[in-house]
Amino acid sequence: MIPGFSQRRHFSDLSEQEILALAISSEEDDAQIYRNYAEQLRSSDYPDSAKVFDGMAAEEDEHRRRLIELHEARFGSVIPLIRREHVSGFYARRPVWLVQNLGLERIREEAKMMEQDAHNFYIKAAQRTQDTATRKLLGDLAAAEAGHTETAGELMEEHLAGDVREQEERTAHRQFVLTWVQPGLAGLMDGSVSTLAPIFATAFATQDTWTTFLVGLAASVGAGISMGFTEAASDDGEISGRGSPFKRGIASGAMTAIGGLGHALPYLIPHFWTATIIAMIVVFVELWAIAWIQKKYMATPFLRAAFQVVLGGALVFAAGVLIGSG
Repeated sequence: MIPGFSQRRHFSDLSEQEILALAISSEEDDAQIYRNYAEQLRSSDYPDSAKVFDGMAAEEDEHRRRLIELHEARFGSVIPLIRREHVSGFYARRPVWLVQNLGLERIREEAKMMEQDAHNFYIKAAQRTQDTATRKLLGDLAAAEAGHTETAGELMEEHLAGDVREQEERTAHRQFVLTWVQPGLAGLMDGSVSTLAPIFATAFATQDTWTTFLVGLAASVGAGISMGFTEAASDDGEISGRGSPFKRGIASGAMTAIGGLGHALPYLIPHFWTATIIAMIVVFVELWAIAWIQKKYMATPFLRAAFQVVLGGALVFAAGVLIGSG
């Protein structure tokens, strides 16, 4: 093998025994993935959806059992070690660390894509075999994978009857708000409002756009780092149920920096009054965006949210202008 070239096999080069072995290992992997989803959902207050994935894992176990029986009948009990990653161009599954914290709806979408991949594989595998029993089983499994969407629907009707699914979706929405929206909103408010005074004080004191930009950049990045670490360190999420401190820290820190940079970036424009007018427009947009987010996700009446945010921002802005002009 030439160094640097892939050592994976092409699907077209696999023997019928290797195709069966690949199918067996793929079913084992998919069953384990569904069990991981089920365990994750159980620990995230979605016990009924967890039962759906328990049922899908059991389906994959049955497929694996039938494949093993066929392999033993045709080739004996020793199954070649071949997995997805050994085959060039074969569909892959996400590493476990990338799917551990997916939301409920994202997990359901991931499962649909898994079933579609498996269906396509069995169609191609059936076309490659000449043995009638093998071809029949692979065709049956292709049909079964295609029908898993219906199976999943039946399982959801069984385990998510009545208002259970609606309740789980409300729980998922609440978790999204607690983990991403609240910390992000707090960061956006802090970044947008707290940086107004130093940025506009510097602007009116120096009328130097580059100096103003540097002050705004430093204030925004510094505030973002501070808010991010504070949010992550303040609550590990175990008792409060607010979710991963890493996610909350990222949301809070990033939105804090964005909130400040929004009205610092216009000062890259060398003309002072042009930069200042654009920065004021950006501030207005930022404050109304905060009010809209509060209304959409926090159920705060828009006018009340707008009054609170705009009034607070206006006071801080005025303080910065007065100090800079003094």
